[in-house]
Amino acid sequence: MNFENHTVEKIGGTSMSRLDELVEPLFKRADAAGAYNRIFVVSAFGGITDLLLEHKKTGEAGVYACFANDEDPHGWLDALSRVAEGMRRAHARVLDNPADQSDADDFVRDRVEGVRSCLMDLQRLCSYGHFRLKQHMMLTRELLSGLGEAHSAFVTTLVLRRAGINARLIDLSGWRDEREMSLAERIEDGLRDVDLENELPIVTGYAQCAEGLMREFDRGYSEVTFSRIAAQTAAREAIIHKEFHLSSADPKLVTGAVQKIGHTNYDVADHLSNMGMEAIHPKAAKTLRQAEVPLRVTNAFEPHDPGTLIDDRPAERPAAEIVTGLDVHALELFEQDMVGVKGYDAKILEVLTRHKVRIVSKTSNANTITHYVDAPLRVLRKVEEDLNEVYPSADLSLKPLAIAAVIGRDLSGLKPLGTGLAALAAAGVEVEAAHQTTRSVDVQFVVPRDALSTAIAALHGALIEGQDAETPPPETPAKQAA
Repeated sequence: MNFENHTVEKIGGTSMSRLDELVEPLFKRADAAGAYNRIFVVSAFGGITDLLLEHKKTGEAGVYACFANDEDPHGWLDALSRVAEGMRRAHARVLDNPADQSDADDFVRDRVEGVRSCLMDLQRLCSYGHFRLKQHMMLTRELLSGLGEAHSAFVTTLVLRRAGINARLIDLSGWRDEREMSLAERIEDGLRDVDLENELPIVTGYAQCAEGLMREFDRGYSEVTFSRIAAQTAAREAIIHKEFHLSSADPKLVTGAVQKIGHTNYDVADHLSNMGMEAIHPKAAKTLRQAEVPLRVTNAFEPHDPGTLIDDRPAERPAAEIVTGLDVHALELFEQDMVGVKGYDAKILEVLTRHKVRIVSKTSNANTITHYVDAPLRVLRKVEEDLNEVYPSADLSLKPLAIAAVIGRDLSGLKPLGTGLAALAAAGVEVEAAHQTTRSVDVQFVVPRDALSTAIAALHGALIEGQDAETPPPETPAKQAA
């Protein structure tokens, strides 16, 4: 595997659902680079992973959740049938050739029936008592996850071949492969004899490996695969194609005033991820950062726009770059006996970790610790029960709120905290709390949930609108060499 001057590119699930619209502008590409010297990593079609695992936002059970709960012996079978139906609907929207549709239907039938047989065998095995189903659940989650990406990669290959592009399916999902490989070995094996000058590899976002991607990254695995391929093949650039530009705010909330960011760094990307607005998974960003591979985030439907470059270069001048927000719950523990006693925070963190609750931010004073968390309410109720047992004399409260955050590579000298508080007061938004660290990268305002949209618009107007437009980023040295 000896590649030079290539890019590794990824398409998200929402954009994948409009695959037919991307053939001409993105895959064929009329510029000098042409269609080749690129590796594409694809996610499952929009909504398919929700059907396979569980709904990312609502928590509604998919195949995995039904199989894990096992309350209804036929529940997971029905859920798997819904997956097959969803896959057929997804590829029917982007395939217009009857032969391709038939091939895709056969592919879905083969993979779904294979998974069905596997899970039924696993249930029978565990019915003997010597084997415990819970010991195999992570592998089950891995098996199901790979199904979505294998389907989308297969369909993408059909679409591109029909359009005259020499596309090649690279299935890293390990389907019926008895070999045990590390992620690096799996990537090496899949790409070993690919001719990038004459072939366009379409790679599954899920890769089966000894490390187990789901165990550490869960549903962020496709970006981890993408970043590892970019690092391992020494890509000139890693590119993520989304349905929109990485902008200074949600255009639905700040009408007409939103700006494309254009250039930022991995530090900002980490803060965006913390606020639930992932430009890229933090672990994937770390891989690219260490390999010195720059990341570009583009609008898939505006292929001639360079999008936003993310690298390690500092800002040329202080500026707020993006305002975003997230619904959270404030988990507040008040205990007068806390004063001068160590260990309170550690015990709270232990409970939150056990219930897999994500902490967005936290504050504390002499007798109060508040964690702003992003988790379903049903999970937080269990956290409350556990904490009440640990601290029976403490006052524990759980309040739905939201965080509006102003983020930039360098906010020094802008007085974002004071300016933001003034803007929110002028907009009639009551601020419950505000946080700013000494690194001058972000400032957070805790506000009522129903005021989040107003808060984002007010902060954007005060801290971003009116700033001089940032000059376009210079091309990366590698890109200049191209």
